[in-house]
Amino acid sequence: MRLWTIHPSLLDRTGLVAEWREGLLAQAVLLGKTRGYTQHPQLHRFRRHAHPTAAIGAYLAEVRAEAERRGYSFDASRIVQPPPADPLATIYTTSGQLEYEWEHLLRKLAVRAPDLHTAHATLPGPTAHPLFTIIPGPIESWERP
Repeated sequence: MRLWTIHPSLLDRTGLVAEWREGLLAQAVLLGKTRGYTQHPQLHRFRRHAHPTAAIGAYLAEVRAEAERRGYSFDASRIVQPPPADPLATIYTTSGQLEYEWEHLLRKLAVRAPDLHTAHATLPGPTAHPLFTIIPGPIESWERP
């Protein structure tokens, strides 16, 4: 399971579809609807949030919005708890985590989407998913490099 800190617009088609599927799995775990993946480290930051299911809902809503921008049809009804009308509290994550994920994504793109890899390699760095606020620091302790 990879719940990217990176904004979904930076993912290739394969990555975006995987992010949607894995986000739905994370939602099922957070709702207690599955016995698998309950201790997955990627869920740690969502569990720390005051409203974990609203946080994963906001996460999935942004993934779905990116899919729509690309002309894909991700079923919004699968998001069990969409983001509330009030602004949702951010999830803080580190610059080291964002950079680690960026390098990880670039390695994947070099193999499966070389043209996108070339385009991304010229960027000054990644943007984060809007749910996350980036603070200085190393890779998160829950990450398994």
